[in-house]
Amino acid sequence: MLRIRETWGLVVAKFLSDAAWYFYLFWLPKYLYDARGFDIKAVGKLAWIPYAASGIGCLIGGSFSSYLIHRNAGLGTARKLALGLSAAVMPFILLVPHIRVSWALALFSLAYFGQQSWSTLVMVLPTDLFPRQVVGAVAGLVGFGGAMGGIAFGQLTGYLLDHGFGYSLVFLLAGSFHVTAFMIILLAIPVVAPLSLEPKLQYEAAL
Repeated sequence: MLRIRETWGLVVAKFLSDAAWYFYLFWLPKYLYDARGFDIKAVGKLAWIPYAASGIGCLIGGSFSSYLIHRNAGLGTARKLALGLSAAVMPFILLVPHIRVSWALALFSLAYFGQQSWSTLVMVLPTDLFPRQVVGAVAGLVGFGGAMGGIAFGQLTGYLLDHGFGYSLVFLLAGSFHVTAFMIILLAIPVVAPLSLEPKLQYEAAL
């Protein structure tokens, strides 16, 4: 699987997008405490909203892609259009440090929505591209890439904040990851269609 360009495209894209997701997922309460002056009561009252938006994104991303396919759009068009729209909303997170807290929560909700819409679609792509007997292996590699991205960016975030760089730089990085990941998918997977890997897989198994 590691010899196949499409595998690396998915792994690297997931590495980048989950780097941002883990930051949003685990650092939102701390950001609200440190930068917005929330207490635990305010966090409990309001911080659930972006997480709810992420659940809606899971449903909308896949549903929109399926809708396009049922409207006779090609598989590649449906997947990439839905991925592109999901990635396009993510840079709005750059505005969070510069606006009122109510708008900041709205943008967090948009980012959570877009991330989970994106993630659902990325995890569908292995089933579009790879034979059934290796889909699980590819999905595992993609998930591993995402986990490593989350760990790496979590460490980088802590370093940047400890050394006085502030949240603006962190949001700048996080807001760029999905757009970069989408460009990687466009380059690594020019056509979304089943790959002709059967002879190669049989040969490798024989070895």
